[in-house]
Amino acid sequence: MVVHEIFRSIQGESTFAGRPCTFIRLSGCNLRCVWCDTPYAWHQGSEYTLPDIMKLVRIYPADLMEITGGEPLLQADTPRLCALLLESGATVLLETNGSQNIDLAPMGVHRIMDIKTPSSQEQHSFDEKNIARLRRGDEIKFVIGDRTDMDYALSVTETYALSDHFPVLFSPMLEKLAPHQLAKWILDSGKPVRLQMQLHKIIWDPEKRGV
Repeated sequence: MVVHEIFRSIQGESTFAGRPCTFIRLSGCNLRCVWCDTPYAWHQGSEYTLPDIMKLVRIYPADLMEITGGEPLLQADTPRLCALLLESGATVLLETNGSQNIDLAPMGVHRIMDIKTPSSQEQHSFDEKNIARLRRGDEIKFVIGDRTDMDYALSVTETYALSDHFPVLFSPMLEKLAPHQLAKWILDSGKPVRLQMQLHKIIWDPEKRGV
């Protein structure tokens, strides 16, 4: 597998936010979101075998592990890596951009699916079949940069009744949208969605890697 970095930090997103977590950041992505905060993972990386990765993650005393990217489902061995982490007793999160078949991830994995909003310029990358593939334990994320993004996210959430079955997370793109503005929009909408701040960017230097 091509891995960009493996590190331990505080989980900054999802309903698992605040917990110590080991991150496996895989390299490679099929999208080019204009606000991507990890463009360095598009190309860079080193080759690791699955035993190599399992040996490295055992260094970190965390029972929560996240496979992220890039887009982790582009790599053929990602499902097997998920399975090995599950077999080790870890709670496994997989963050995906929603363009790939999320059923590639085995049962037991908590899939966090980022549905791209218009300001990403990758809005049409989303595979709508993934809505039917969602299962208990999965979560939906929208990054909101402006009012158009907000309206889009609310429309998708309502069309598919996402908040009736899954945690739906609205995260402000801090460079474009103040958190208090998104909070007001959420309150005005009356919808049971969650404001999500990226805790790791609050705790650590936002430009720092490996956090």
